[in-house]
Amino acid sequence: MAFLKKWFAASRPFSFTAAIVPAVVGSLLSAPDGFSLWKAAFAVLGSVAILAGTNFVNDYYDDKKGADGANLAARPGSIQQGVATPRGVLIAGLVCFAIGGTLGLVLCAATSWTLLWIGVASVLAGFLYTGAPFHLAYVGLGELVVFVFMGPIIVTGADFVQTEAWSWDPVLASLPIGFLVTAILHANNLRDIETDRQVGKRTIATLIGRKWANREMYLLISLAFVSLAVVVAFGVLPWLALVALAALWFVPPIFKVVASNPPPKKLNLALFYSAQLHMRFGALMAAGLGAWWVIDSV
Repeated sequence: MAFLKKWFAASRPFSFTAAIVPAVVGSLLSAPDGFSLWKAAFAVLGSVAILAGTNFVNDYYDDKKGADGANLAARPGSIQQGVATPRGVLIAGLVCFAIGGTLGLVLCAATSWTLLWIGVASVLAGFLYTGAPFHLAYVGLGELVVFVFMGPIIVTGADFVQTEAWSWDPVLASLPIGFLVTAILHANNLRDIETDRQVGKRTIATLIGRKWANREMYLLISLAFVSLAVVVAFGVLPWLALVALAALWFVPPIFKVVASNPPPKKLNLALFYSAQLHMRFGALMAAGLGAWWVIDSV
């Protein structure tokens, strides 16, 4: 039990909502037309497993490149904490990818093998996010990868296992979720501008500087709420999804922290608030979709 607890903690479970939210929202998009609980559960668990694998690989390569030890403001990874060896962390990441891939194969067999490309692309993106040979997060592509794969890809995939049909609607519906999960990463990169520069890690924040990086943070969060209103206005989402606008209440604290240009450690608060905003927005959006499902079924 202690062994499993140690590795579970090393997988960064606090980040799992970033995978759970889009998988739940995607599963509920077409719920009035039919809903499979086990397929939704597999979609959620598969997404979480791939994210856990990404986290382990991230720890391995950040340690290898010196990015983990150089950052005193961030929570040290499992290797830096002495929880596991680099080889053990890398193996744990590959095991998580294998679990996520296996769950995906079950869903492919139950729905359509066209779903396979999403699974393969997700595992590759998870590994290559910090892994060799591309190290995407180190060459300014981290935000793009997170936006695409933690937004449209998960939402569209979760919707497909329910409907067995491809549509642009889940892609559009995923935009608010994608902007907010990208804001979480950007808050992390905003905090790490100086240490990332020291180890040669290029992020959008290091490339555009603190002033414009602050503005990007405001833009990402604003676009989440604007895009929700737009997709509802065009009938992509039911009007009850607008309940997620209530999450606007949690935006000012984020903007206040970022605008104050605090030292890196205090920017952890912006990172925490951003993760909370993503979770609350997603929970409200899912609740609105669930309520619409009930109303539509009556």
